[in-house]
Amino acid sequence: MLTASSSDQRKIVRALDRVLVVDPAPAASRLLSDLLNHLGARAITVEPNMRRALEAARAENPSIIFTEFAGQAFDGLELTRMIRRSEMACRQAPVIMVTSEATAVAIVGARDAGVHEFLRKPYTIKDLTKRVEAVALRSRDWVEAVQYIGPDRRRFNSADYKGPRKRKSDAEATPEAAKINQALRILKSAILAIDSDPRQALRAIHAQSVELARASAATGDMKLAVAAGALQRCLAKAVETGAAVPRGDLELCVRDLVAFLPPDAEGKARTAA
Repeated sequence: MLTASSSDQRKIVRALDRVLVVDPAPAASRLLSDLLNHLGARAITVEPNMRRALEAARAENPSIIFTEFAGQAFDGLELTRMIRRSEMACRQAPVIMVTSEATAVAIVGARDAGVHEFLRKPYTIKDLTKRVEAVALRSRDWVEAVQYIGPDRRRFNSADYKGPRKRKSDAEATPEAAKINQALRILKSAILAIDSDPRQALRAIHAQSVELARASAATGDMKLAVAAGALQRCLAKAVETGAAVPRGDLELCVRDLVAFLPPDAEGKARTAA
């Protein structure tokens, strides 16, 4: 069993309440399941392919997902992206990718697919414990953009990758300012995608309106609060009436918000969208 404080132990137990293991190799999935049982997992579902994994994810709402990186007719990156872009209740569940291919390309690919942690084979129960503790005890901000959906990539935590991926702007801005700038950049990209990817663009716009309203309250920025409130009212009216949000109204609200971007914000940092 895991050794942790009682508060941390409860969080870990919740994380391991409903586990989905996806691996085409029976021996590998059995080994992982045995170790997870030792760590206190309550219910473990094992599936060998993407179709059955998606069905299980939809039906069982796993609290954590372990997936193999790749196998015969199997792609763990695509599985993760499909879950993230879905309407499933588990779309934000922690995903831990397991693989022997611990190359920089594989790790960055996992990060960009929306994976939380990367576990390299062969691994020990200590390695597994560290990854479970990471997702259970160290929460990461959720990014709801258009091209990227998942935990904040700036905090991607793999013991196997040491590359220089930290944004320069992270050290130059306050946490709230960084969140505001990221939300504004996502809004700008989302409005451009409203025709090509309307469902995810609207979901991204809604998520950023909530984040900007929260951030404006935290920073006391009344002008930003007014602009964010206008966007939220526009979205709420559409929900009430059941009608599509007029593109012109959305563009106007988003344009008013994007005006809060510093002139050099996009030049300083790679967009999270």
